[in-house]
Amino acid sequence: MLPDECSVYYPEELSLFGTILDEVMQALPANLRTAYNRTALAMNILACASTGERDPEELRRAALMDSKVRAAA
Repeated sequence: MLPDECSVYYPEELSLFGTILDEVMQALPANLRTAYNRTALAMNILACASTGERDPEELRRAALMDSKVRAAA
C-alpha cells in the first residue's frame, strides 16, 4: 500500500488485527518484543489486510514476512 492510500476497517476487523498482533508478539522471544518490532509487525498486518486478506493464519504469516524485526540493543 502506498503512503498516500488509505483503508477503512470495521471495528471487528481492527479487533482481529489487534488480536493477531498480540499473538505474534507473544510468540517472539523476549528480546524481540520491542515497540519498534510491534510497529513493524502491525504495518505488515495492515499491508496484507489492505489487499482484502482476512484469514488469521495468512495475516500471522504476513506479520513476520519481509519483516524488519530486530533484537533489542
